Amino acid sequence: MTDTHPSSARAPLGSGSTPCTRIAIFVATVWEFAAVRAALPGGRAERCLGKPVYVATVGSGECWVVQTGVGLKKAGASARALFQKQTFALSLSAGFACALTAAEIGDVLTGTEVAVVDAGSPGPLEYCDVAGPSRDRFYAVLGGIRPAFRCITGRFVSIDRIVGRASDKEALAQRTGAIGLDMESAALARESAAVQIPFVIVRTVSDLLEEDLPLDFNLFLRPTGWLKGVAAVLANPMSLMGLARLRRQSAAAAHSLTRALGTSIETFFAERPDLHGQTMR
Repeated sequence: MTDTHPSSARAPLGSGSTPCTRIAIFVATVWEFAAVRAALPGGRAERCLGKPVYVATVGSGECWVVQTGVGLKKAGASARALFQKQTFALSLSAGFACALTAAEIGDVLTGTEVAVVDAGSPGPLEYCDVAGPSRDRFYAVLGGIRPAFRCITGRFVSIDRIVGRASDKEALAQRTGAIGLDMESAALARESAAVQIPFVIVRTVSDLLEEDLPLDFNLFLRPTGWLKGVAAVLANPMSLMGLARLRRQSAAAAHSLTRALGTSIETFFAERPDLHGQTMR
């Protein structure tokens, strides 16, 4: 995937010169990237501005899956770069999330409103919500995947660190009333709003409201954090049991994400007329 001249920067790149409806799907990690790729077989791997990108044709449309890296800054920069190069009818924040409500591992959390939580600022949250016909239609599709999937709908919040203690999750849940917590969706929503691309969040539960994570995973987000992270594991061998549990939960979340996204995107591009104009409640 090569850079283009500004005069043609938003010309179709994925399917030759034939215009089509495109969905941009942003994920943070290699595991989430693999789960979404599995939902969209038959595509091709490319790179855009140094980021892994996977482009797949689905029915009458096309999906561009971008691995952004973890955190608000990386997610925002990746979305901004992609939107400068291509037009999209819909933008999705996909991947795993921490549940801030009663849920089970693998449950599908969906929403359209998301805000950044600043631990140092107790003021009201500013939610971003990018509406449009394609968002309403995709949301209607998500509503139709019940009862095959257990779906929970509501607001999300994003924070630029991993929240690992159950007590901190409970405090966030009480403060915000959100159903899910991640580290990227708010930045993706802002960039989508800047270019008026409708936006939806589709995430599956990988850790629960009432459980502590086995380690402070924020250590691994720092440039030299891996050494401290490994040292933390060695200092507490019991954390290995927690890591094994988290690995099983992440695998279940990945499986659920693959199935839910695959079903929803296939239905969306099938252009079923009965879905037009409907919204999910």
